[in-house]
Amino acid sequence: MTEHPAACCAPSADGAGPPLLTLSPRAAATGPARAGAGTPDHAAAPAHRTAAAADRGARSRAAARTVPLPGGRFLMGTDDAEGFPADGEGPVREITLRPFRIDPTAVTNAQFATFVKATGHVTDAERFGFSFVFEGFLPPALARGTQRVQAAPWWAVVPGAHWRHPYGPDSDVGALQHHPVVHVSWRDAQEYCDWSGTRLPTEAEWEYAARGGLEQARYPWGDELTPGGRHLCNIWQGEFPARNTGADGHLATAPVKAFRPNGFGLYNVAGNVWEWCADWFSADFHVTGPRTDPLGPPGGTARVMRGGSHMCHHSYCNRYRVAARSSNTPDSSAGNIGFRVAAD
Repeated sequence: MTEHPAACCAPSADGAGPPLLTLSPRAAATGPARAGAGTPDHAAAPAHRTAAAADRGARSRAAARTVPLPGGRFLMGTDDAEGFPADGEGPVREITLRPFRIDPTAVTNAQFATFVKATGHVTDAERFGFSFVFEGFLPPALARGTQRVQAAPWWAVVPGAHWRHPYGPDSDVGALQHHPVVHVSWRDAQEYCDWSGTRLPTEAEWEYAARGGLEQARYPWGDELTPGGRHLCNIWQGEFPARNTGADGHLATAPVKAFRPNGFGLYNVAGNVWEWCADWFSADFHVTGPRTDPLGPPGGTARVMRGGSHMCHHSYCNRYRVAARSSNTPDSSAGNIGFRVAAD
């Protein structure tokens, strides 16, 4: 592919900014994102000894869920004709990583709820009073009354949408406990990591883990999207954005273990939800950047996201490939953005 696709996978105000669909959702409704805006206030730590012990237990379980990976050398990036050179997917380069740990799944609603209960964290979507929801997931009356992103009118600005209410104020996550938490910004993810004794994976770690030991394969399982006609990830089926057939079994998010894991035991590293990485985004820093434990550029305006989402489709996004990249500003949130954690 040589042309940049329409903005299906991350809300964009006017198509400006990096070639990755990544203006902050805040810009769509309130003007430019406030770089370096303050982190939400936190409630005091639990004072009661039993509550404190429970909090420590929850934090230790978050770290214990991570699995060890040996690191070493791997080929990062792609020169695949399916890719987008303007995104900085290439060139292919040899990267060396030290051993690290990573969660087999994205953080779930249940896990995020434990964090919020322990800390009183208020997400960016809650503080701003809205987040972005795909129009097809909204009740007709709510869909008709919402503001839209001009360059991507399927994205609705929904007051009251946040992680507890992913499809607007009348929805909840009661039946979605094992689905990935969404409507979380990079800053929210970082707060969860600080509490749980984990961290966000670097972009290089994420790609190494997502490849599952396969060298330069297009997907976590090989080069064919649906081998033998089997659906191995949760992406858009049909014609985007008018019709999703749900042929892969899911119309919106899927449980975090909905499909078989890759060679390293990681689930849903293609599709389902975009996953925040630690790095600032750059389309070219890596061309001459470090080749051992790279951390990305020293600064920037947007953070890397990887893996694609349930809204990705070949005709528009095609970023559920292992080497594909996207980004968004650190305070941005939407109904298809989540995260998984890593550790040293």
